[in-house]
Order: sequence, then structure tokens, then C-alpha cells
Amino acid sequence: MRKLLIVIDMQNDFIDGSLGTPEAVEIVENVKAKIREYEPGNIFVTMDTHGPDYLQTQEGRNLPVEHCIKGTDGWQIRSDIAELLAGAAIYEKPTFGSEKLAADIKGISEKEEIELELIGLCTDICVISNALLLKAAMPEVKIEADPSCCAGVTPQKHEAALETMRSCQVIC
Repeated sequence: MRKLLIVIDMQNDFIDGSLGTPEAVEIVENVKAKIREYEPGNIFVTMDTHGPDYLQTQEGRNLPVEHCIKGTDGWQIRSDIAELLAGAAIYEKPTFGSEKLAADIKGISEKEEIELELIGLCTDICVISNALLLKAAMPEVKIEADPSCCAGVTPQKHEAALETMRSCQVIC
């Protein structure tokens, strides 16, 4: 059984930048420890990626805080995490979930038995979106999210997202 790690949006803007939170800062060491448990070829990474027109998009009108604008420091994966991700597959995504990531991992699941573990930011937006995309694409694959390696927009939203994932048979 091959176990894959999905690292969601551990970017500067979500940790201590324009949308950062103390809870996001608190999980950094846990995230680094978790990444060290996996071989680089078993790690998949997403990066929230927006253009300079972000505020004119639907997401930007609903969340009018510029973040993860491609090429900016806020868009970069936090440097001490990035150095642990050499050799990992990286997916830039313009929205909460990555359909390409789900399709690629589904392709792997069709060739071998896998399990998935998700970590990252934000539990209640991008982590849950990717977890549910993956679960919909592969309903028989075991999917976990490690609560100690995730943080939500607020602690309450983090807990609510974990409960929703549990209801959808994602182990948290």
C-alpha cells in the first residue's frame, strides 16, 4: 500500500501574510515533521495561485483580500517548508480545489492501492475542498486529514470543517 501526502497551500500569505493566522503559524513545525515522514515522490503540493486581476474574480469579490498573487512573496511556499518539498509534484490552482490533482491521483489509484493524507491550509476552504474532490473521485480510497497539521480561518471553522469531512468519511 502506497501512502501519499497532499500538502495544501502552505504559502506565506496563508501563514503569516495577508490571510495569516496564529493557528497557521502554530502548525508549521507539525507540517515539517509530517513531510519528513514521506519520500518526495509520494508528496503532492498545491499552491493557491491568482493573477493581478484577483479582485475582479468571483472569489475576489467575495474575499476582497489580495493573496497568493503569482510571483509575489506571499505566493511562495514558506521557505523552510519548500526546502523539504524538493522532488514533490506541485499543482498551481486558481480556486479552492485542484481537479488536476484529483485526476492525477485517481490515475495512480487505478494502477496501485493507495491511501491519502492531507495537511495544510485552510481546513475550512482548500483542505476540505480537495478532500471532497479526492473522495468523490476515489470513494474506496482511505483519505485522512491530520488536524494537528491543519488550521482554519478560525478555530471554530477548523472544527466545523473537520466534522464535515468526518461526515463524508474522511478520517480526521
